[in-house]
Amino acid sequence: MSSEPPPPGSGRPPDEDPFKKQPPPAEGGGSPYDSPPPPPGGGSPYGDQPPPYGGGDPYGSGGPYGGDPLAGMPPLADSGKRVLARILDMILVGIVVWLLSWAFGLHQYTMDTDKIKFGESFGKEVIAAVLYVAYDTVMMSRSGQTFGKKLFNLRVANLDNGSTPSLQTMLTRSLVLWLPFAFCCACIWTAIAGGWSFFDKPYKQGLHDKAAKTVVVSTG
Repeated sequence: MSSEPPPPGSGRPPDEDPFKKQPPPAEGGGSPYDSPPPPPGGGSPYGDQPPPYGGGDPYGSGGPYGGDPLAGMPPLADSGKRVLARILDMILVGIVVWLLSWAFGLHQYTMDTDKIKFGESFGKEVIAAVLYVAYDTVMMSRSGQTFGKKLFNLRVANLDNGSTPSLQTMLTRSLVLWLPFAFCCACIWTAIAGGWSFFDKPYKQGLHDKAAKTVVVSTG
C-alpha cells in the first residue's frame, strides 16, 4: 500500500489539507497549542481566563491572526497573471468546444435565406457551458489549479482558511463565471467578472470569487 498522502480534494478531512493556514508559532518556540504547566497547588493553568484561541479553536473569535483572513497565506496573485492564465484556459477548452461542435455539425449562426437557425447556436452554447464549468470545477476542487494557473504559479483558496475549495464551492464559482459567458455576455462578462480583481480591495477578488468566498494566491 502506498504511503503517499492523498491529493487535495480526495475526500480526506479538511484539517489534512497541506494548504490550510496554520497558526503562527508561539514566541520562544514550541507549539502554539502547548498548554502551560499547572500552577502550584493545582487548578486550571488559565485561572479564570478561557484557554487561548477561544477554547481549542485556533481560528475562533479573533484567532491568532487578529481577524485578518489573509494572514498566514501566500501573497495574493497578480491580477495580470490571472488574466493570462484565464486566457490560456479559455483557449484550451475553446478548442475542445470547437471540435465537439464541428463533430455534431453545430455552428454559431447560419443563414438559410431569411431564417436563422438558433437551435444550432443553443447547442454550441450548452456544450461550452458544460465544458467550461466542468473544467474549472473538477480541476480546482482537486488542487486549486487549472493548467493555466499551474503555468503561472497561481492557486484558488478558500478565503477563510486557505484550504483547497470544495467541489460545491468551485461549482458555485464556475457557474457564476461561465453561465453568463456561454449564454449571453461572452467575453464581456468574463472581462467584468475577472477584471473586478484589478480594483477590489483588499482581497483582489473577481465577482465569481466573491460569490464563492475564494481568493487567488501565488504559489511561486
